[in-house]
Amino acid sequence: MKKHKKRRIYRQFFRLIFFLILLFFITFFLAGGFYFFSPRTWQHVGDFLPKLEAVLPANQQTDPPKKISTTDRLSRMLFIKRAVDARIDRNHYVKLRDIPEDMQNAIIAVEDNRFYSHYGFDVQGIMRATLVNLQYGEVTEGASTITQQLVKNLFLSHEQSFGRKAEELLLSLDMEANYSKSEILELYLNTIYYGSNFYGIGPAAEGYFNKRPQDLKLPEAAMLAGTPNAPSLYSPYVDFMLAKKRQFIVIDAMVRNGYIDETTAESAKIKPLYLAEPAE
Repeated sequence: MKKHKKRRIYRQFFRLIFFLILLFFITFFLAGGFYFFSPRTWQHVGDFLPKLEAVLPANQQTDPPKKISTTDRLSRMLFIKRAVDARIDRNHYVKLRDIPEDMQNAIIAVEDNRFYSHYGFDVQGIMRATLVNLQYGEVTEGASTITQQLVKNLFLSHEQSFGRKAEELLLSLDMEANYSKSEILELYLNTIYYGSNFYGIGPAAEGYFNKRPQDLKLPEAAMLAGTPNAPSLYSPYVDFMLAKKRQFIVIDAMVRNGYIDETTAESAKIKPLYLAEPAE
């Protein structure tokens, strides 16, 4: 009888302890404690670490990619904002508010039309891109999301391996957890390659049209949005007719996704484009 009584007392004691712990965590989270576990909270810890040496984004590096240690990979995952800041050229950086909506919408329509509804990796987008490419008979839309392309542009080589794809996925999810969609789009527009040695929307707008990004019109924005798919082919300096054909595809994608109507699209297709003189 005494043993049963002791067991009952122990059970009641442990139940009380469990209840108090549960009560503590419920109160903790209701008081806003969940922010402690948010990935964005931990980004501030990176501010206390030594500043990383500035390096070019991966898509601008000409030397073979250097191998990085597991510790560095883990640090990049934990403090993604610190790693991103070390790869961004702030001298030519353009804020999203200074990039026309037509340019933003053109990129989203042709590169990742579910950009605002996925979390960095889009299975449905892969299926959609496959169908669209079959319809046109060529690769007109990519299967990678804008977030995945940003990660590749900043950090990764073009090596096609399981390990690299896994790292790309993890970094994409990390980006989505720590940046807003607007911030990701802004970073992407400032790092993608537009052909003819123009990296970022600022140099591309200036180089192709002798304009600031905010002054781009729909036909110009659509042509620029078409170049990242194959920069060496779709640069208007390389093959203007091919670039024009790609511009039509971008404009059609904008219609298909509801960004512009048919009348606006047809008007944009026939408007003349005036290219700047290419630099020597």
